[in-house]
Amino acid sequence: MLGWLLLLFIVTPLVELWLLILVGEQVGATATIAIVLVTGTIGATLSRRQGLRTWGAIQEQLQQGKLPTDDLLDGLMIFIAGLLLITPGILTDIVGFSLLIPLVRRGLRWRLRGSFRVQTGIHVQSFGSSVSRHSQSTDDEAIDVEFERHSTDNSLSSEPDRNDAPSS
Repeated sequence: MLGWLLLLFIVTPLVELWLLILVGEQVGATATIAIVLVTGTIGATLSRRQGLRTWGAIQEQLQQGKLPTDDLLDGLMIFIAGLLLITPGILTDIVGFSLLIPLVRRGLRWRLRGSFRVQTGIHVQSFGSSVSRHSQSTDDEAIDVEFERHSTDNSLSSEPDRNDAPSS
């Protein structure tokens, strides 16, 4: 984790600065600043358009009662692309524009799905006996679960603890 933070906040800005200096030496300071401004403007416009289109697809799938997993991941990647494109730099622009290409996002979605598959555990307790089962999630099924917190003392209370209520 520390390595990723180091890469994100120290190495990436240093590489970006170095690349901007190299570009500035080749085309001049004014042209370099213009490149940064133009890529930021185009990137913000493209990511906004694609984001709104994806938001519409998410709303449509939700209205049909479907879970919009692909579109949610696309929306996340488009958001990240927008952040990268408004950040001054050459490397961040390349990665940001790449994330706006649907084929690239499709490949990343495939890889992300593999990494999101996690070990799930189910614990059922019934009158003092308990059963645990662990299984590997392999499909896109969603399970709706409600949770209720029980105190560890043996006193029975007719009202739930107000601190445990979900906030809305």
